[in-house]
Parts: sequence; structure tokens; C-alpha cells
Amino acid sequence: MTTRGQFNTKNPTIKRILKEASELSTSPSSDYHAEPLETNLFEWHFTIRGPPEPSPYAGGIYHGRIVLPSSYPLRPPSFRFLTPTGRFEVNREICLSISGHHEETWQPAWGVRTALVAIRSFMDTDAKGQLGGIECSKNARERMAKESGWTCAVSQAELPTSK
Repeated sequence: MTTRGQFNTKNPTIKRILKEASELSTSPSSDYHAEPLETNLFEWHFTIRGPPEPSPYAGGIYHGRIVLPSSYPLRPPSFRFLTPTGRFEVNREICLSISGHHEETWQPAWGVRTALVAIRSFMDTDAKGQLGGIECSKNARERMAKESGWTCAVSQAELPTSK
């Protein structure tokens, strides 16, 4: 976890980011984990568990990156997956109603936790030409879910192997 002494905690954006990081750390979920990098509060790494059965992503563990804008939470973050999911392109910014691609739908009351829950639920929707979205067969998605467990070398973020 980032140490507060490195940052101007009087800045409202920094204060908000540190609060969210603290809440995620002290109140963890078995479905997702996220934390900012030690050296950059605006870059976070996350790990999410695939949605439950009957989702083809069930059992999968997926890793990605969140970049918060300097005007966060007034403007939305951007997201990209760093592991294959069968739903989103690897290392390409994804277009979601909670992302920088749709600033008009973003609500400043939302945060990283809300975004992770939303991303997890978006996994079961069709890409339909969405930027950063891909279409894969159910078998390919299930195969990727089985092969997906790993730990990030940057953040060491990981989830327990079972709920």
C-alpha cells in the first residue's frame, strides 16, 4: 500500500484516491482486488474473478490496469485488461459506460470498487463492435478462464483460489 507521506493529502483528488485505496485494503472482496502502484497513485492494477456459473468466465482470474485522470473523480478512469479474457482485447483501452469513452455517463460518486463490480458484470455481455471488445466462442472463453490464474509482477495483486 502507498504511504501517505509521499503525496499532498490536502489535494482533493489525492485524498479521494487514498481513501478508496484504504477502503479496498481494509474491506476486501473475494471477487476483486485493486491497489495503486507504490510510485503512482493514478495507476492501479486490479485482479477480478470471472462471474459465477453459468458464465463461461466462471473460475477465471483476470488482471488489468486502471488509469485515473488528474481530475478524478470528476472525470472517469480508463481500463485495460493485461490477460486474455475472451471478452476484451489484451492491453487495449476498453469502451464501457463507466470509462473515459463515455464521460457523460460517469458519476463522481462512483469509484474504483463500483467500476470493478461493473467490469465483472460487463464480461457476460456481447461486445457488439465495442472498442476493445472481442467476440470469442464459449469454448474459447471457458479455456481462457481455466488458464487464467496468475499473479501480477507489478502489483502482486492476486485473489484466493476459491471463494
